[in-house]
Amino acid sequence: MTDTLKLHFLKPGLLTTVQDTGRFGYQHVGIPMNGAMDKHSARQANELVGNAPTDPVLEITLMGPTIKVEGSGFMAITGANLSPTCNGEPIEMYAPLELDEGDEIRFGRPQSGCRAYLAVGGEWQVQPWLESASASAVQPDELTPQSLIKKSSVIEIVSNDALPEHVISKEDILDLSDLGIIRILPGPEFSQLSNLSVASFFSQEFIISNDSNRMGYRLNGKVRGFEPKQEVISSGIIPGTIQITNSGQPIVLMADAQTSGGYFRLGNVISSDLDLLAQMKPGEKVRFVLTE
Repeated sequence: MTDTLKLHFLKPGLLTTVQDTGRFGYQHVGIPMNGAMDKHSARQANELVGNAPTDPVLEITLMGPTIKVEGSGFMAITGANLSPTCNGEPIEMYAPLELDEGDEIRFGRPQSGCRAYLAVGGEWQVQPWLESASASAVQPDELTPQSLIKKSSVIEIVSNDALPEHVISKEDILDLSDLGIIRILPGPEFSQLSNLSVASFFSQEFIISNDSNRMGYRLNGKVRGFEPKQEVISSGIIPGTIQITNSGQPIVLMADAQTSGGYFRLGNVISSDLDLLAQMKPGEKVRFVLTE
């Protein structure tokens, strides 16, 4: 027997969206991948409640929503610790929680990280666009209206019959206590950098700008001696690409990034560290190291 659970959003939070692993196969027509910023944590949330790793979750940024539960089921929260509570009692992270009729879920002060992921076991009744339930970065109200959470939004889930016995080890949980060192691979134009520019980029700590979002993290700081030796033809880019503007400012492209660009491509963040970078917030410092 299956039950239907509904999440009623009394408050939407700062930025709460439905995300999954993203939409693929449409980059050639200019459609971004979208999807969860921290895919590792999103996948773990789904595993804890018996969903497929590619199923939708809520991505909750810094200030969480207030949710009233209708029905019953199981949920789990992973990623950033945003002080979640159920009926005023703290919710254990990385563990399933049984939900009952009338439960109220709230979030408080961020303790670590930037983005939390909330999964509910079952089939989410969210209309997909191009094979993904992820909120679109472009025209979300028209293309993915159910995936951009607003006040009075309602998400319906056909609940799972039973909860799986799944435990996530401490070793497999992202360590959000000491963020700041991000590994990258060389980009297509890396060989054009001068020794001065290479030394400048890898020796300094950049500060994540307030002008950062799901499209990209702008970093306060400049790459010394940066002068493109030739004009870069607009080329393909993906989440994790590190662009250098003509003024020498680095930008790390994130999940909602455009699919092509004409800036110098210094490198690309490795996928596991892109999850870590997604948990960093404006004002925090980041340093890059080259890896093989």
